[in-house]
Amino acid sequence: MAKTAVSAWYKTGIKLLAGLLLSQAVPLPASAQTAKTAALTANQVRVAEGVLEGSRTAAGIREFKGVPFGAPPVGNLRWKEPQPVAKWTGVRAAKQFGPRAMQLPLYGDMNFRSKGVSEDCLYLNVWTPAKTAGERLPVLVYFYGGGFQAGDGSELRYDGESMARRGIVTVTVNYRLGVFGFLAHPELSRESGHQASGNYGFMDQSAALRWVQQNIAAFGGDPRQVTIGGESAGSMSVSAQMVTPLAKNTFARAIGESGSMLNTGFGPVPLAEGEQAGVAFATSVGAKSLAELRALPAQQLLEAAGKPGAARFAPTLDGYFFLRKPTETFAAAEQARVPLLVGWNSQEMSPGFLLGKEPPTADNFRAAVQKLYGSRADEALQLYPATTDTQAEQSATDLAGDRFIAYSTWKWADAHLQTSGQPVYRYLYARPRPAMTAAMGNATAGLAGGVIKNSGSAPKAPPAKGAVHSAEIEYALGNLSTNKVYAWTPDDYKVSETLQSYFANFIKTGDPNGKGLPAWPVAKGTGPVPILRVDVTTKAETETQRARYLFLDQQAGK
Repeated sequence: MAKTAVSAWYKTGIKLLAGLLLSQAVPLPASAQTAKTAALTANQVRVAEGVLEGSRTAAGIREFKGVPFGAPPVGNLRWKEPQPVAKWTGVRAAKQFGPRAMQLPLYGDMNFRSKGVSEDCLYLNVWTPAKTAGERLPVLVYFYGGGFQAGDGSELRYDGESMARRGIVTVTVNYRLGVFGFLAHPELSRESGHQASGNYGFMDQSAALRWVQQNIAAFGGDPRQVTIGGESAGSMSVSAQMVTPLAKNTFARAIGESGSMLNTGFGPVPLAEGEQAGVAFATSVGAKSLAELRALPAQQLLEAAGKPGAARFAPTLDGYFFLRKPTETFAAAEQARVPLLVGWNSQEMSPGFLLGKEPPTADNFRAAVQKLYGSRADEALQLYPATTDTQAEQSATDLAGDRFIAYSTWKWADAHLQTSGQPVYRYLYARPRPAMTAAMGNATAGLAGGVIKNSGSAPKAPPAKGAVHSAEIEYALGNLSTNKVYAWTPDDYKVSETLQSYFANFIKTGDPNGKGLPAWPVAKGTGPVPILRVDVTTKAETETQRARYLFLDQQAGK
């Protein structure tokens, strides 16, 4: 509890005691039993803004859902840095997830438990095994993926109960998305006081981390033992929080699953470029000023931003959230120097990412490589060979995954390894998902874990040969049983037990190793980098694809 709150509580208690003595112990009216002075029940906690009342799972884990960490970013607060939450009186119920951020239904693997979308979306959720506020348990704060266009802290795959049962206070955080989270505009830059605009979704995350620092002890968590984690856009977010001054000293460890903001096509872009995109968008919706843009209904903005061909609103190099390019911050050793657990999956993308509708033959792949790399195409084909159609299909899969997200994740791991002086643990997740359940009928897995339901007698796509993008989430967080799409086998639960144990150990100690687990060697600043290959048989291997990433690194520098 903050010092000022303790002082106010103490003074109130003295006054009540004096009143009781003067009235010869006449019982105090019930109306005077304010939330400030009343004793808390087992499912209540007092945070800086007031008292919250959560619920309890069958396993005895306390849940607090829909906890506000920022004022609703609506009206004049649309496209502004998150503002503090207004204090409340009485007891605020925290038993239902808050609304998810404004978004269109984009991905078939997102199973929300929140009710609807809203600009009023700055809520987080807490699962805690602690019985008292004094337990000081390690904390995981997890950011969802979805390409900065979709996602929500209520998704079943991110549910925090399983991690809480392992002694970890677990938090999922909502943040603004798309046009609401990343629009830049010259008028926004002028009014900001920082000559900056965009990156509001990232600022939401930083605000949530500061809220955790102030309040997580009330849930039995230790603010000095916070690990931030996330997958895809959530992993990119982790890397972003590692470089921004807005999140300084708010976490002690970091986990990244498939994605970073270092040399990625997701940005950040120069502020001027982002502002130009914002002006073009405003023009497209008929808004001649920022005031007119703010006056438009949220749904209208969402639908306009979601039209085919509409530009995505990328993070910006705004000089406020991002002081410089993330690669430059890491090169200067100015990132958060914390232990890092990071990796990616064995089949992050399909050949179609490179080839479109063309079949993955050797001729088609070689033509695509020639178009991409010109005079260096022969060098690329040494790293991604295509002497046969079968080999070309695998190389197309590898190059597509590398260009999509694996290379940028490698860059993050390598940059941190070179400059942080902190432990880095790298993994390659290789367990393919099992077959779908019979109830799914003639369906196939789509991009990012989504499900495509085929109609008629259309043939099923061949099953993935590796672990597709996002496939590891339920395994890592111990939530396989929440996903009813796949027919999980004992081997899947074995992989989940292994991967979740590594994650839990790292969250608790900064080292994923533990009793009964295959040894996971820490990477050193020099020499071959050890990789933990996670599958039914999990084992450490030596990195064999560094030449691929160094080649792509040279291309990124151009």
